[in-house]
Amino acid sequence: MLKIFIHNTLSGTREEFVPRDEGTVSMYVCGPTVYNYIHIGNARVYVFFDVVKRFLQYAGYTVRYVSNFTDIDDKILKRAAEEGRDWRELARQYEQAFLEDVEALGLEPADVRPRATEHIPEMLDIISRLVEAGYAYEAGGDVFFSVEAFAGYGKLSKRSLEDMRAGERVEVNPLKRNPLDFVLWKASKPGEPAWESPWGPGRPGWHIECSAMSTKYLGFGFDIHGGGQDLIFPHHENEIAQAEAAFGASPFVRYWMHNGLLTIRSEKMAKSVGNIILLRDALAQYGPDVLKMFYLSTHYRSALDYAPERLDEARASLERIYECVSYVRFLLQRSDAWQANADDEGASLRAAAARARDDFTAALADDFNTARALATIFDFVRDINLAAGNLAAMPPAAVLSDALDALGELLGVLGIDVDRFEAFALSRLTNLRSGLLALASRYGVNGADEHELIENLLAQRAALRSRREFEAADAIRHGLEELGIELKDTKLGSRWLAVWR
Repeated sequence: MLKIFIHNTLSGTREEFVPRDEGTVSMYVCGPTVYNYIHIGNARVYVFFDVVKRFLQYAGYTVRYVSNFTDIDDKILKRAAEEGRDWRELARQYEQAFLEDVEALGLEPADVRPRATEHIPEMLDIISRLVEAGYAYEAGGDVFFSVEAFAGYGKLSKRSLEDMRAGERVEVNPLKRNPLDFVLWKASKPGEPAWESPWGPGRPGWHIECSAMSTKYLGFGFDIHGGGQDLIFPHHENEIAQAEAAFGASPFVRYWMHNGLLTIRSEKMAKSVGNIILLRDALAQYGPDVLKMFYLSTHYRSALDYAPERLDEARASLERIYECVSYVRFLLQRSDAWQANADDEGASLRAAAARARDDFTAALADDFNTARALATIFDFVRDINLAAGNLAAMPPAAVLSDALDALGELLGVLGIDVDRFEAFALSRLTNLRSGLLALASRYGVNGADEHELIENLLAQRAALRSRREFEAADAIRHGLEELGIELKDTKLGSRWLAVWR
């Protein structure tokens, strides 16, 4: 099996990845609290761990991926009250919205999407264990975890209790023995949802939810736990403490992975600042593949700054790949019109494909370095363009086709789809279909969809040029370009690209 190295937040070092169960990877990523639409900062987490899953599968592992819904929380109750709605209805609305957004983003579905409210018994079991073992205590119907009782508290965030007391603003609660103690079970207030427990009616604290759901579906000591760096403390620190105390074993998780935060023009996204950008709005403007290219162009542990010009750079990068794929497909459709180089037989392009696979795999095996993996893809695109750029010395069609397959294979590991990018680019061209139909009607052609209309217009243009009716042929070209369809004339004929600005 391929050697993969991960920067483990727990140890603070780069470690060789050795899963608990040979050939199988268990992975848990903290999901959304469903009281609003997710924003572009939230989406960075899900895009990155989608690549982690895809690459592990590419490396030969079977991956079991669990990501939860927090569907009971103060934020959910507050928003439901403000809107005069049932909290369950609100949570289900934004749960569905999340699923729609990540599907539109082109992410593979998690194997399990557990809801917190459907796992109350598992949470009560862990809390009971903690109380019985002396790690937790009841006070006024609430149950708190005693951080002083767990010797390893702070090992993930690398902070001592003294540092936490000095640096954290902790809400004063007279029921707590220590201001840093965190709630496992909250006594219900009048009108709030509640579940029965040994300590009276109430609901779970946030941290206990993930410990209960992750261990139910992945078992104790699972392989990878992921999330944003903002979850290291207190959420993930508290998960470790309560899980290891309850199960009396260590480690709760073998490898902790955290991605850097996303800012907007160097400012943290915040409602108070008014700079929140919802994922669905960004998807409507840029499409899934531009967003992925943007996210993956920076190493996951580094901060990432969002700005329109950065998205324009990502789109331009994707257009380079798109143009390469479009040209090679065009050549393959006309393979009988050019002669392969008998001396080389495509050896150099085959070598470039093998090198691209090796370098791409090495980049992702080194702590999932997506920026380096993308650089490898662009090197390969350059090699393909060089090989296909001289009709007098072309590699065989089969070698070109294999190179295109290899490029698609590597892009697929990153979740990038050139055809989806083209479809989105076409969707961004205003009045495209009506414009194509008008142009087609003018020149006596038809077609079932945009692709067929464009191809038939190109065929008609070629016929006009062959009859030396250049003015009419140029009118078709100008008409297509006004709609956003750029033509490329070659010795083998004309091809087209959707140019989205």
